[in-house]
Order: sequence, then C-alpha cells, then structure tokens
Amino acid sequence: MFNLQKLDSKLYDQNTFDNQFMCDLRKTRKSIIIESPLLRVARVKKFTPILHRLKKRGVVILLNTKPLEEHDEIYKLQVQKSLSLLQSVGVEVLFTVKHHRKLAVIDKEIIYEGSLNIFPYRNSCKIMRRTTSALEAEMSIDFIGLNKFMEVK
Repeated sequence: MFNLQKLDSKLYDQNTFDNQFMCDLRKTRKSIIIESPLLRVARVKKFTPILHRLKKRGVVILLNTKPLEEHDEIYKLQVQKSLSLLQSVGVEVLFTVKHHRKLAVIDKEIIYEGSLNIFPYRNSCKIMRRTTSALEAEMSIDFIGLNKFMEVK
C-alpha cells in the first residue's frame, strides 16, 4: 500500500551537531533551507565561509527567521550583524512573524529538526534529529510553505 523507503535517522546534541551538519553542508548540490528564529554572530561567523563557497557553486540558500522587531532589545544588534554577514555571502533572508521553528533541509533530502537552534545555541539540553528522506524533506518544505522560494534553476 505505502512505498516507504528505509529512513536513516539519528539524534544530535550541541556537542555532536556541528560536525555532521558541516559535513552535509559541504556535500550540498542544489539548495539549503535553514529556519532559525534566533541568530548569534559567533555562530553565524562559523558557517559563513562554507555558505559563501556554496553560493559560488550556485547553491540556493534561504534563511527564514523572525523579524528584528520581535527580538529583545539586548539581542537586536546581534541579529542585525548576523543578518548582514549572511546576506553579504548571498544568503536570501525571509522573515516570519512569531517564528520559532528550528529546521534545516538540504537538497530536499536531508532534514534536521528539533529544539536545537542552528545559529545561536549555547550550553543546553536540546537535540536535533537528522533524517535522510526525500519524501519527508518535500513534506517539510510544503508544510512550512517555502517551495516557491526553492525553485532551483
């Protein structure tokens, strides 16, 4: 009845996430969607070199985050600097009101989802699940409504 392919799924925490995520980013061929409601300059700086190389290769990179007005005053400068860094390397930025999803979809095949923020995390007990499934990736992109932005040329 259902054609379910074997899923590859694994959990990561703040100590194990970066290595796997960077490995997946380096292999990206077409597109990346990152949904992160919070941004921190130190974290963004860690990822901008690889994002810049990917943009030079023609990879479509989209960040969806919450609007600047929704951040606490103390973090607004942090967010502005982070956005400037990301946009300087060619990342397209969208803003969603009351945004709180933590998600990444790479090449419409690899999904990271969970409670771990990609760009701002600090010491915490949060996790991120990595799943390899084209079907689930497509469903995630449809669910969050970003398919129209991910038209790969």
